[in-house]
Amino acid sequence: MLAPHSHEWRPRHPTDLHQTVGSLRRGPGDPTYVGDAAGAVWRTTRTVAGSATIRLTQPAPDLLRCEGWGDGAALAVAQAPELLGDRDDPTGFEPRLDLLRDAHRRNAGLRIPRTAAVFEALVPAILEQKIITLQAHASWRRLVQRFGDPAPGPVPRPMFVVPAAETWADVPTWEWHRANVDPRRARTIVNAAHFAAKIDAAADLSAEGAAARLMLFPGIGPWTAAEVAQRALGDADAVSVGDFHLSNHVGHALYGRDMSDDEMLEALAPWAGHRYRVIRLLFAARVPGRPRRGPRLAFVDHTGH
Repeated sequence: MLAPHSHEWRPRHPTDLHQTVGSLRRGPGDPTYVGDAAGAVWRTTRTVAGSATIRLTQPAPDLLRCEGWGDGAALAVAQAPELLGDRDDPTGFEPRLDLLRDAHRRNAGLRIPRTAAVFEALVPAILEQKIITLQAHASWRRLVQRFGDPAPGPVPRPMFVVPAAETWADVPTWEWHRANVDPRRARTIVNAAHFAAKIDAAADLSAEGAAARLMLFPGIGPWTAAEVAQRALGDADAVSVGDFHLSNHVGHALYGRDMSDDEMLEALAPWAGHRYRVIRLLFAARVPGRPRRGPRLAFVDHTGH
């Protein structure tokens, strides 16, 4: 099926398709994200013009392509270069350590994506608060399949577009319960859904301004704001402070010891402006952190509410 909208471009810096957009996937069963056998990435999104499915491919190392279907396809295709890191600016990033220098060399195409869809990124981030990641992914999958729209286009398997904000606001209490979402997280999502337009407008603010706007809402703290910034805003400096494992992972990866959040921030200070880039590189290069002794909890968010 020929896509009604498409765009092909040469990125302004090395870009690896899968490494760049991989952070947008919410688990292997994410109904909004599929990687097919041919190496393409299929992704759904909801724009102001309507739902869209895009197919992202990399025909050559220096060539990227996006095809789109649905009422929102024109907007989604036009935004594809930013989605694949066109606004990511590595200027000033100096690896400093041999460990990071090697990770950067081996993962030169890792860019920080920018979806510009702030509310869309906020919902799964809230679902991941204070819970094992696998459980959060299962909740996301159930809710999107139950309340989202079927994806337009010739998708490789059944996919869904995230529910509209007004749909999130009207999810019945028992459906949150069936999806294993506690009342606190459900209330946070429902409340945010009533202000989705204001939340989406944070894409036009500075990193500091966007974080401040998000944290005005009850139940949204620094961890959640950082998780959103990393995906929706393309913020290469956003650190998920409060993550259950992150500070110790960074501490062991860089300096071989446990760290508190404050110590992690101090250790990352030499890379100010690129702290999230450093974290992504450590994980992309599979640099081992502290051995885990239990299941992964997403974080402990200091919401202040």
